[in-house]
Amino acid sequence: MRIVLLGRNGQLGWELQRALAPLGELVALDRAGAGGLGADFEQPQTLAALLRALRPEVVVNAAAYTAVDRAEAEPARAQAVNAEAPAVLAREAAALGATLLHYGSDYVYDGSGDAPRSEDAPTGPLSVYGRSKLDGELAIRASGCRHLILRTSWVYAARGGNFAKTMLRLAAEREALDVVADQVGAPTGAELLADVSAHALRVLAVRPELGGTYHCAAAGETSWHGYACFVIERARAAGLALKAAPEGVRAIASAQYPTPARRPLNSRLDTQRLRAAFGLHLPPWQAGVARMLDEILAR
Repeated sequence: MRIVLLGRNGQLGWELQRALAPLGELVALDRAGAGGLGADFEQPQTLAALLRALRPEVVVNAAAYTAVDRAEAEPARAQAVNAEAPAVLAREAAALGATLLHYGSDYVYDGSGDAPRSEDAPTGPLSVYGRSKLDGELAIRASGCRHLILRTSWVYAARGGNFAKTMLRLAAEREALDVVADQVGAPTGAELLADVSAHALRVLAVRPELGGTYHCAAAGETSWHGYACFVIERARAAGLALKAAPEGVRAIASAQYPTPARRPLNSRLDTQRLRAAFGLHLPPWQAGVARMLDEILAR
């Protein structure tokens, strides 16, 4: 099996290089690739020639425009990367008879209510970023290519910047922090996403009828406030000197922390369909965050 991975140097792409390697020949590319091969998602039409040259059996798209607030001022750029490029990949995958694995976002929903969203729940993105992600999904499904779309939430990794690192930096500088408490979801590790992806692709190779859209997130739920308290409490227990304690993390409403892009308040995703189809157990979000913190603190 030849697998082309796009976006290899992002948080998810880095983990996918490890997880996908046992499945077959892996060609991992980023914007500036080796040997003249690169995947520039801001020039979507160039991706067609790339796939035609490589002729993969599986295309894994881990590239995305993820600057949620900046997207409000750069809608064309977000649309090119998150919608137009996946449309090209899907069209070429269909022509090659290849399978496309793509990653969606909880931002395709409007965040109303407090129940976990199923894959069939009505969408209603609140931001440019969310609309661009939804348009990418719609283009993939309309192409007729064999595909697997994994919608996820609050992705983090030990590599690169993330919310936990930001909280640790601020907690080292200040005795009190204000963190949003009315946005609820499940922090989901890039490592978990990569492992689920590899497992699902292996199953799809023998059961292609399982293709489609699935929700993939760690089990349980928390707010950004709860996430911050967990991170600070665990770091202090590990001996990290921090000025702020968990009780110094003040809960605020989203309205008290205005941003250019609106965020969904409810990012809960129902993962029952994924777990049943692929025989998976998704661990609680605390387990992945604790492991990530152990790795960060060990450095």
